[in-house]
Amino acid sequence: MNERRKSKRIELEAKIFVKRLDAAETQEISIDIYDISTSGIGFNCPEALTIGAVYDADLTLWNKDVIHCFIEIVRILKSDSTFQYGGIFIGMPEMDLKRIEIYDTVNEYIK
Repeated sequence: MNERRKSKRIELEAKIFVKRLDAAETQEISIDIYDISTSGIGFNCPEALTIGAVYDADLTLWNKDVIHCFIEIVRILKSDSTFQYGGIFIGMPEMDLKRIEIYDTVNEYIK
């Protein structure tokens, strides 16, 4: 099978809290990230999110830096008691994309 991703995917041990932009409520939902790249994110979440919806998120990196971003849900897969999601970053500044690339470089170096 050919790899179709634009950017290399890396694993990230972190949690973020998301809230939907077009909803009145500001409920925060904890998610578990299983991969991240400069173009998007893969994560597990026990809550049902909506495909096509854009969520406001704070992503905490390994060094406790926080990246504020917007994630559009583009893929959903239901498994047992959780959902697996794929999302793309919307309008992420170049500086924050570089911070993700630096994480990848550091991660490869220490392996």
